[in-house]
Amino acid sequence: MAGAGLRAAARRWLLCGGQGGPRAASSSPSCPGCGPPGPGAHCPSTPRSAPADGADLSAHLWARYQDMRRLVHDLLPPEVCSLLNPAAIYANNEISLSDVEVYGFDYDYTLAQYADALHPEIFSAARDILIEHYKYPEGIRKYDYDPSFAIRGLHYDIQKSLLMKIDAFHYVQLGTAYRGLQPVPDDEVVDLYGGTQHIPLYQMSGFYGKGPSIKQFMDIFSLPEMALLSCVVDYFLGHGLEFDQVHLYKDVTDAIRDVHVKGLMYQWIEQDMEKYILRGDETFAVLSRLVAHGKQLFLITNSPFSFVDKGMRHMVGPDWRQLFDVVIVQADKPNFFTDRRKPFRKLDEKGSLHWDRITRLEKGKIYRQGNLFDFLRLTEWRGPRVLYFGDHLYSDLADLMLRHGWRTGAIIPELEREIRIINTEQYMHSLTWQQALTGLLERMQTYQDAESRQVLATWMKERQELRCITKALFNAQFGSIFRTFHNPTYFSRRLVRFSDLYMASLSCLLNYSVDFTFYPRRTPLQHEAPLWMDQLCTGCMKTPFLGDMAHIR
Repeated sequence: MAGAGLRAAARRWLLCGGQGGPRAASSSPSCPGCGPPGPGAHCPSTPRSAPADGADLSAHLWARYQDMRRLVHDLLPPEVCSLLNPAAIYANNEISLSDVEVYGFDYDYTLAQYADALHPEIFSAARDILIEHYKYPEGIRKYDYDPSFAIRGLHYDIQKSLLMKIDAFHYVQLGTAYRGLQPVPDDEVVDLYGGTQHIPLYQMSGFYGKGPSIKQFMDIFSLPEMALLSCVVDYFLGHGLEFDQVHLYKDVTDAIRDVHVKGLMYQWIEQDMEKYILRGDETFAVLSRLVAHGKQLFLITNSPFSFVDKGMRHMVGPDWRQLFDVVIVQADKPNFFTDRRKPFRKLDEKGSLHWDRITRLEKGKIYRQGNLFDFLRLTEWRGPRVLYFGDHLYSDLADLMLRHGWRTGAIIPELEREIRIINTEQYMHSLTWQQALTGLLERMQTYQDAESRQVLATWMKERQELRCITKALFNAQFGSIFRTFHNPTYFSRRLVRFSDLYMASLSCLLNYSVDFTFYPRRTPLQHEAPLWMDQLCTGCMKTPFLGDMAHIR
């Protein structure tokens, strides 16, 4: 993720010949750009000659290792850190805001950002519902919400009571599978899935994150649900109680649903909006700016009108509806995008339903349910001139992008914290050395004598330790929501597929003009990949260690 900064650092290193200032180019054909080496000096990118037969291959490998260490150190000056801006907008697809005429928004976690203090309230209320209404053991009440346990995007195997992280290729990331609050050994995970880490497509979550036996937790409200599910399983296992995994899963999800259906969450937020709603003034600034530039706005949310009205009055003011051309509440997304049968209903100021047939959508009015097909017919807002923002990749964005050609923006609040971690010196050095060490392992594996294999095994162990270090910087159990070591997560795969843009909050729009064009960086395919650290050579494109790879055709 810090590739641009590393490449810039590499260019400085190349210009300086790996030293503190510019050096005269050398006529040496092996490494043009390096000055004459001093006594005992060696350009870390210059291929060392393979040792003669009988020479100490182990010493040769460790010399390469030390060369790489020096190169990585030289390529990472202090200013390389803090390259990424947490308030930036990141593009998966090229999009010019000058082409966007209509802006649409979800409400929860999009227009209204909520404080993390909401999660313990949801957890505790659902836990108490399990005990008092579903008659679960009283001992479960001892569990409190742990905000550091789970991350968004995890999968839960209902039949195996297994919470785990899966990558973009359907492989479980070993070391990230938990039953209850306890990690499951890697060999047990492999045995559970028939001798492999791979989860077949037919078992995986479907288009909306729900498979026959595996569910993916995709929204932010699912964090307390995962925590409660794990705590309840932990209690049953710890007390040797038999339980049906399917029933337990359903009871927990129903208890979480009851918190929403009974309006408990709405009550907490309405009673203390200063505590629970974040960045309200920034939401107002975004909406006002768009309207001032002649953009049309609409809101489609699953939340009820009374709740949305109170929140918008808090953030924007009593006249908030005048900013929106269309307001739709209790839309029942994602069914709103696919089910043609539900008509729009008009609500009055008191929330009572009207019975008249809707032939147009009027500004300042409130509508309930409906469907996207009638919405498109009545508004004629179609295709890429519409940009819709939401936090749920499936329920908010997938249908709009794939079936209707709207542009989409994903709100990912976790992005801010992850970028701050990426910007730390510890992460930057760990990741860069890990990449360099991986390159060494790839090239030096041609040495297969006993001593060399021992060296390579030591490097492999160090690489695994580095991977665990970088993972734990984000979350001790599951790591980053975007990465499973070197691969993207299943969550990342969906993020790239279903969103043109993604950002930590809607307020990031304030950092760009309404005519700004977002250009995604060209992400190299493996055959286009930029040179590894161990391939950098001052002023040349010659591949170091090529002699070691000569057997490959």
